Amino acid sequence: MIGCVLLLVAVLAVGKFLQIRALIAAVPKPGPQTVSTAEVQKLRWQSQLTAVGTLNPVRGADLGTEVAGLVRTVHFKSGQDVKAGTLLVELNADSDIAQLHAAEAAAAQAAIVLKRDQAQLAVQAVSQAQIDADTNDLKAKRAQVEQQAALVAKKSIRAPFSGRLGITTLNPGQYVNAGDKLVTLQTLDPIYVDFALPQQQLAGLAVGQVVNLSVDTFPGQSFSGKINAISPKVDAATRNVQVEATISNPKQLLLPGMFANVKIDVGGEQEQLTLPATAVTYNPYGSTVYVVKEAEPPKPGAAGTAGAPAQPANPSGAKQLVAQQVFIETGPTRGDQIAIVKGLTAGQVVVSSGQNKLKNGTPVVVDNSVQPTNNPAPTPQEK
Repeated sequence: MIGCVLLLVAVLAVGKFLQIRALIAAVPKPGPQTVSTAEVQKLRWQSQLTAVGTLNPVRGADLGTEVAGLVRTVHFKSGQDVKAGTLLVELNADSDIAQLHAAEAAAAQAAIVLKRDQAQLAVQAVSQAQIDADTNDLKAKRAQVEQQAALVAKKSIRAPFSGRLGITTLNPGQYVNAGDKLVTLQTLDPIYVDFALPQQQLAGLAVGQVVNLSVDTFPGQSFSGKINAISPKVDAATRNVQVEATISNPKQLLLPGMFANVKIDVGGEQEQLTLPATAVTYNPYGSTVYVVKEAEPPKPGAAGTAGAPAQPANPSGAKQLVAQQVFIETGPTRGDQIAIVKGLTAGQVVVSSGQNKLKNGTPVVVDNSVQPTNNPAPTPQEK
């Protein structure tokens, strides 16, 4: 009885195995996938550091007044270029000027008293203590004159440096309080660009290094300058170092507050293996590309390599191409290109688009009628 049961189980197992094998054989084999390819090229490469910076004025301030008062005269127009010391605004100072005249008269009287007492001291008519008191009184009166003159000067607001004035709504007859903003003044030539770089790039920086920047406002136009300061401290939160460069701005096209794309050439030109950036697939376990190569002819009686799809019949005799996944180490980028440090050699052909439908050993058909961009210095296509 036990033997019959075992025989029945064996027959059922063999039948199930034959059924599963028939189902697997009936599954259609995947056909070749269409991809575009690019050749690994060795090109001259200028290493660059890139960052996004902010433009700031070499000198810039929101001008205000130290004292309150009524605006008597506005001597400027919005957007005007002024020199250092130019009179901009006058406040009503009539009462202050009158007090200044009174202080000057008191100082003059104290000087007369001192001179008269000095003459009397010569004939022993007054004591030396009187002369000392007259001298100190004259000094105090003159200090009051200087104090009042400084207060009168504060009623005239002048440009502290040369630059361009902003837009103002200030009008004669308007009352302003101490500290109120009257107008902004910005020096536009030269101009600073402030940006941050990771600490690992600090070794490639030096004061006096050439900096090139561009702004979206003027596409295709480059502005150059030099690094004038590198912060002696690395930000503990971001691990970035702050850098400041001075940019020549003779046409005053660059304005404070703009953001700029900053590029810094590091070292000399070197030969690098390059590929379009679209050819590289980034994974948690590393960066990979698919190398296109000829498939090895199947051995007689072999059913195909384990884990790889079986190669379809090729009655025309043409070489069958397959995609082989390769791990690589990438370097810096330049426009649409990326440098390959390790894993490839010049002349190899890799898949530049269509990798999402590939796995190791997938047959491919190359169609390069449409290629991804591979420009080292791309420009915006919108007009």
